[in-house]
Order: sequence, then structure tokens, then C-alpha cells
Amino acid sequence: MLAVLVGGMTTLAVELSAARLLGATFGTSNIVWANIIGLILVYLAAGYFIGGYLADRSPTLRRFYQIVAWGAFSSGLAPFLARLVLPVIADSGLPLSAATALTIFLLFTVPITLLGCVSPFAIRVVLTSVSEGGTVAGRINAVSTVGSAIGSLAPVLFLLPAAGTTATFMIFSLLLLALALCGLVQASRPMALRLVWMPVFLLVLWMLS
Repeated sequence: MLAVLVGGMTTLAVELSAARLLGATFGTSNIVWANIIGLILVYLAAGYFIGGYLADRSPTLRRFYQIVAWGAFSSGLAPFLARLVLPVIADSGLPLSAATALTIFLLFTVPITLLGCVSPFAIRVVLTSVSEGGTVAGRINAVSTVGSAIGSLAPVLFLLPAAGTTATFMIFSLLLLALALCGLVQASRPMALRLVWMPVFLLVLWMLS
């Protein structure tokens, strides 16, 4: 449940931080916001579908925490990849709508899709009886939505003004990644050891930036 909560927090935090990230180059017009909200909803929809599909074929905690870990890691990469992507797209001469859509596609397709996998996968892992399907789905969706509410308020009110865009991405990414690795230690210690490089890599990038 904690992974679902923090996954919801991270999803909304990434969305709001994406607006700050793109706003420095493209501004914060309605076109920019429409692309951010619309495309992220598309990626979430894809994640819900893929997450449910994968969960039915391998409903294990090991697979669940792998997805959470890669979603967290790819979210943390976004601000660093943006430094490579944004200048190129800004100088490409593309219209604003196309430029922002391409940027969002390159930076957020993978992390948001993976984060979208979390809730349906969690439902399948937790579900032990079909008769409890509605209760389990409702509880997990409620937890995810509460996380999303926190993730929508914390960056805007506290983290973005105080710490900046990159730090906001990193705080949520590393928190979710820590939860995923802790879960993997219990579900599959060898897999946790294979993924322990992820937070180290992100921290090194952050220190060098």
C-alpha cells in the first residue's frame, strides 16, 4: 500500500514538475498545459492497460517492485535528460504545440507509463478472492488518489519554490525507489542487489549537475 501511495504522489509530482521544467523554455501557456495534462493522461491509460496485462501473467511481488523501481528511476532521469533534449527541440523551429508534445513524449512516456502500471498490478497482487475485488480495487485506488493529492500540493506549495525543479524530481524519485528496493529485498534479494545501482547513479548525476 505504501508503494501505491508514493507512486500516486510521484505521478502528480512529476506532472507538476514537468510544467516547471518545460515552462523555462516554452512558457506556461494553455497549449503547454494542455499537452502536459493530455499526454500524461494518455501515458497513464497505457500504463493501466499494460500493468493489468502483466499482472495477470506474472502476479508476483518481485515483478511489481521491479516495475516500481524502473518507474522511479526513469522519473529521476527526466530533469537530466531535459538538459539535452530541450535546447535541441527549442532550436528546431517546430511550432509550440509540436515542440512541447515531442519533449513530453521523449521525457515522460516511459516513467508515466510505468507509474501507471502500479495500481492495477497492486490490485492483482493483493486480490485473494474475486468476491473482494471491488473492495480491494476501491481501497488501492483510494490510496493512490490520496497520494496524488499529496503529490499535487507538496511540490507547488513547498518543494518547487524551496528546492527547485531537479531536487523535486529527485526527492520523489529516490523515495519511491527506496520503497521499491526495500520491497525487492523481501521478494527477491538477488534482484534488489542487481538494481541497487539505480539510486547511486541518480545521486551521482545530481551531485555533478
